Amino acid sequence: MTADRAELTTRKRRHIDVCLHDDVGYQGTTTGLERYTLPYNALTQTNLDDIDLSTEFLGVRLRAPVLLGAMTGGAQLSGTINRHLAAAAQKLGLGMMLGSQRIMLESALGERAAPSFTVRDVAPDVLLFGNIGLSQFTKDTIGDIAQALDRVGANALAVHTNPLQEAMQDNGDTDFAGSLDRLHDLTDKLGYPVLLKEVGHGIGATAIAELLRPTGAAPVAAIDVAGAGGTSWSRVEQFVRYGELRYPDLADWGIPTAQAVREVRAALPDIPLVASGGIRTGTDAVKALCLGADVVAVARPLLSAAVESASAVTDFLQGFIDEMRICLHGCGAQDLGAIRQIGVSTVP
Repeated sequence: MTADRAELTTRKRRHIDVCLHDDVGYQGTTTGLERYTLPYNALTQTNLDDIDLSTEFLGVRLRAPVLLGAMTGGAQLSGTINRHLAAAAQKLGLGMMLGSQRIMLESALGERAAPSFTVRDVAPDVLLFGNIGLSQFTKDTIGDIAQALDRVGANALAVHTNPLQEAMQDNGDTDFAGSLDRLHDLTDKLGYPVLLKEVGHGIGATAIAELLRPTGAAPVAAIDVAGAGGTSWSRVEQFVRYGELRYPDLADWGIPTAQAVREVRAALPDIPLVASGGIRTGTDAVKALCLGADVVAVARPLLSAAVESASAVTDFLQGFIDEMRICLHGCGAQDLGAIRQIGVSTVP
């Protein structure tokens, strides 16, 4: 094992350990979802058993508007986590994002790392996203990215932009100059749909203004706002790097998820949109859908279950989905279209 790979593998494992055992959530910043309420209807005319949560996202039918968010890859435990997540996604008819496949772009290391991303044998039908960092690819590596996606059988690529996380990371990739040009080139040449996402500090109106082509068209197929209020990756990286929180203000910095969803939807009314970042309950999820998201993504709440078993992940997600269904029923909404028409109210 080379020193670089040893360092990357160790960091991946440290990320898992810190997220499992340390308080990595935002402390003063919330998702903003608590400012909204779903209008309860005591005279609903719906049958709970008939509530329909199904939807289509990037051409794939989902039984509920839920993605298992990107978490990990490249370490032995990562492979176990990813396979448990994938098996649960397959059973429930959901989508899944893999963790960063950066290590698969290194020819000497990619073959060894590939098994930690290999899930198609347990999840042949799920909507599967590969994953790469915006600061970690060049025009010369587009072919390698395509091969990595081919290798795992991905349907699409998630490109994560994470300048704050990288700034806090020891030896992080902090040069984002020219990254928008590379992103445009990637989406033009890759041959896979590209979803742009943050990692938990939010994509809002300012980033969207930077993203749009001169024509006003977005160069990506979808966006995941990955807003603030859930896991702070600035906080995670400080614990990994220093063993303590040295910059508390930076650990709490970001665009709240509800605000991010509203800003992106206002700027791009038709783009497929994912709400993630602090989506902890089915009620959170339904509020996010009413604010403009097409689907939601859940990550850290699944981590401890994913270490345990596919059944544990399935149990958590089934409860999450059941809560979503009850929310629709209690609002008098038969399906997702109906609940979006009903919408949310602001808390007085």
